Amino acid sequence: MTVSIHTIPLGFDNAYIIHGDGTILIDGGAPKKAGRFVEACKKLSLKPEDFGLIVLTHGHWDHIGSAGEIKEITGAQIAMHRDERDCLEKSLMPLPPGATIWGKLFVRIMALFLPLIHIPPSTVDIVLGDEERSLADYGIQGSIISTPGHSRGSVSVLLKTGDVLVGDLAMNRFPLRFTPGMPILAEDMKEVRESWKRLLEKGAKRVYPAHGKPFSVDIIKKVLIKSFLIC
Repeated sequence: MTVSIHTIPLGFDNAYIIHGDGTILIDGGAPKKAGRFVEACKKLSLKPEDFGLIVLTHGHWDHIGSAGEIKEITGAQIAMHRDERDCLEKSLMPLPPGATIWGKLFVRIMALFLPLIHIPPSTVDIVLGDEERSLADYGIQGSIISTPGHSRGSVSVLLKTGDVLVGDLAMNRFPLRFTPGMPILAEDMKEVRESWKRLLEKGAKRVYPAHGKPFSVDIIKKVLIKSFLIC
């Protein structure tokens, strides 16, 4: 069956609905955005109970804020890496360090707003490790792959088509970036590059970032080549 990907803006982030023989959601957006998720389902003629899984690419507040409420609406299980499950279960709100000059300034600005944000806690049903995990049981031809760098527990979803949904392993939206490319926020840029090499080796072709529009993986390839030449 053909797999379709639908972009759902849930705050400053894009969540993604992947629909094949089954239906899953990638990321949970900012807090109090579950209503937008329900509206999107209606437009796509999908029922909330169609969803079997919610994959959270990492634990930052703008990716998990509505995950608990969406879980209650759909009855879907939440999958998240073991290193970041506490972000959802204990309502933690870590901020990644800046990887560029603008990234460092952006983090300082975001820190001013964090006290105004609350993440409703929820239980992580499927605790992910570093091993690749198939999505076949949920009717999707693809897998969840550990891709640390932006954060230590970041994961990506790579479909058989070569489409890869990467959370914040790449960015393509102002004010984060003017053009598509690597994240401006990351715990370890070396790990970001290694994670991208892993995805390329596994056949990644088109990038779906949480911030911004999809773009060709060729852009990432050029960045990796440039970083290799500089090193």
